[in-house]
Order: sequence, then C-alpha cells, then structure tokens
Amino acid sequence: MRILPLILLATPRPWFEQHLPPQLLEEGPRGLLWWQLLAVPLAILIAWLGGKLLGWITRRVLGHLSARTETTWDDILLERLAAPFTAFWSLVVAYALLPWLALDPGPRAGVERLLHTGTFVVFFWGAVRSIDIGFKLIGSWPFARANPLAAGMLPLGSKIARVAVVVIGVIAILTQLGYPVASLIAGLGIGGLALALAAQKTVENLFGSVAISVDQPCRIGDFVKIEGGLSGSVEAIGLRSTRIRTLDRTLVTVPNGKLSDARIETFGARDKIRFFATLQLEYGTTAEQMRAVLAGFQRALESEPKIEPGSVVVRFVNLGATSLDVEVIGVFLTADFGEFTAIRQELLLRLMEVVERAGARFAFPTQTLHLASVPRGLTPGDPNR
Repeated sequence: MRILPLILLATPRPWFEQHLPPQLLEEGPRGLLWWQLLAVPLAILIAWLGGKLLGWITRRVLGHLSARTETTWDDILLERLAAPFTAFWSLVVAYALLPWLALDPGPRAGVERLLHTGTFVVFFWGAVRSIDIGFKLIGSWPFARANPLAAGMLPLGSKIARVAVVVIGVIAILTQLGYPVASLIAGLGIGGLALALAAQKTVENLFGSVAISVDQPCRIGDFVKIEGGLSGSVEAIGLRSTRIRTLDRTLVTVPNGKLSDARIETFGARDKIRFFATLQLEYGTTAEQMRAVLAGFQRALESEPKIEPGSVVVRFVNLGATSLDVEVIGVFLTADFGEFTAIRQELLLRLMEVVERAGARFAFPTQTLHLASVPRGLTPGDPNR
C-alpha cells in the first residue's frame, strides 16, 4: 500500500475505511480514492431517495394543517412546491452525507459550492412557483375586487415579478459560482442599451401593455371595436400583444404599442343598451294615421318593462324623398346583448302591429316619373319648344 499525501492523513477518516480492501484505498482520478469515487453515485442516490421521503412527509404534515383552513390558496401552493420540497431535502441529506465521504479540502470545497448553488436554485425555483399564487391571493382581497385598476395590474405585475426573481436568481447563482458579476452587470448594461435601441418596437409594446393595464380600456372577455374596423372578444393581454377573437372565430394579434394609441370602443363596460330605429311610412299615410302611429309607438315602448322610464322618444322627423320618417328611441335596462336582441325583436313586432292597426304601411324606395305631353309640330329637344 502506497503512502497517502500528508493532507489526506490529516483529514479525519471514517471508521469503515480500515475495513475496506486495499485496492479501494488507492488513489484514483482527480485525487480521490477509489471507494470515494464509488461512494459518490451511492450518496447521490441516497440523497435523492431521502429527499423524496422527507418531501412527502413535509407535504403530509403541511397538508393536514392546510386542510383545517377554509382557503384553497394554501393547498394550491403546497401542490406547486412539491418538487422544490423534494430538491431541498435532497440537498439537506447531501449536506449530511458529505462528512462521510472524507474528501480532501479541494474537492470538498467544490462539492460544498455546488450544494450552496443548488440551495440558491431551489430557493428561487420555489419563489417563482409561489408568485402566481401570491398574486391570485391578492386578487381575492376586497380591495382588489373593489378597485378595477389594481385588479387589471395584477397579471402584468405577476409577469414582471417572475422576470425580476429569475434575474436576481441568475445573478445570485453566478456570484455563488465565483463569476465576476460586477463586470457582467456592466456588460449587460451596455448590451441592454444596444438591445433596447435595436428593439424599440418590443420596448414600445412593453410600455403599451403597462398603459393598457393602468388605463384598462378593455379587459379579458370584453367585446371591443378597435379603430380600423376590428371587432371581437379579448382573449388575452400579454406583455407584447393582445389577442382578439373575431366574430368569424379567427384570432387576431394586435401589438400593445398600437393598441394603446388606438380608439377602443368597449361594449362590456356599458350598463344599458340604447335602442334606436328609423321607421319609414309611405307617402299615402294621412295626418290622422300618423298621429295614431306616433301614439301607438309611444305606448308600445312605455309598456315595455325593460325600458328606462323617461328615455322614450317618438318623433315624426322628416319628409324624406320616398318616405315619412319616424324616429323611435329608448334605453333598455340590460347589459346582456343576447337579452337585448330578444327584447328588440319583440318590440319591433309590436311596432309593426301598431302600423297595421292604424291602416298605414311601411315605405320602400320608389320614384314617380311624370311625362308631359308634347304639342303637335314640336319634337322633344326642339329649342323653339
């Protein structure tokens, strides 16, 4: 058996080493003994199995505690942190097994650095998985439900928080690994400036998403009409663009930079729906019939239970080129467009009945051509005519 290095002799040796075969006490690759090389995979396996077991026990204990609460966010959080719990306890078991490997100071320092780095990774991994739950919890608070601005900022805030945690985590991990973070941050600052100049549209869309979240011209689920003729339901508002489902069931993606500058008409924000119709009667309608029609229209609208009191306007407004025009206006006390169309249909049928009872008829575009007789001896177009 060869003589071990003095530093190895100074390292406390485990009690089982004296019972190992001499071949396993010889030095192998990277300055490790053969039994240490064989023990490292075994230690990793034990750490993983121990992490699975301890993680399961932790979830069971915390699950019993969360079952006593009436809220559901703690159950969801516990489910999302299952993998980070396993990784954390695996690192704890690995820390406990490290002294038994009796590594030299150099390899031991390297393993400890890896374990410390793993601890940072697990911590920020769990933080990223917890952010969504935290923002959903904030969204359930009475303040957030009563404040539309706060509720609209939560999805964007969640995304920004995840990005910030990832960036901080990367910097912390690089610092733990010994990289010069200060020079790296300086380089990232210069590179970020160049990237910002090259990606002005992306930055514009990012600030557009912030403006949309703050002003809230529309929300997810709203039916909107955007300047330019685009109309549909808002399906998602992202950091770069907003997706709108049109009436043809196609999906249109609009950059947030353009959307924040466009005129947006939101139908989901209305509390009432205005009814407006121009009914055209033929020119054979008498004044008495017109008065009967106007009075019947007034009664038909005022008898509708969904019409807002005081909003009914019925007026004979125009002697048109081919018709007598009557404007009928009212406000329905509903924000549901489906209900509005059903009420409008029934109301139009009742207006038709009023016209029929009055003996009048609806007009359609007509023209009357008057032919003048031509005196004998003259021809059409004769200048002496």
